[in-house]
Amino acid sequence: MKLLVRNLSTSTTESDIRQLFEMYGPVQSCTIVVDAQTGRSKGFGFVEMPKAGDAKAAVFNLNATEVDGSTIRVKKAKPTAPAADPSTGDD
Repeated sequence: MKLLVRNLSTSTTESDIRQLFEMYGPVQSCTIVVDAQTGRSKGFGFVEMPKAGDAKAAVFNLNATEVDGSTIRVKKAKPTAPAADPSTGDD
């Protein structure tokens, strides 16, 4: 299950987030989104956990908790819409 983690402090690292979520089960991936020009955190990221039960426990226990001085928000990530394929002519 893919989770969205918002309101991250700019000092929070992927390692910090991974360690936090691993308290609830294995973490498949952890990514903090960064600005391409500045390389600074945009304040949100994604955590993927292979077991839905572990992910739900992480959401329940970590949402609205304080990490590095910021109250984080954790919820299930919505699937992204696929981009239009220019070769099909669909717009």
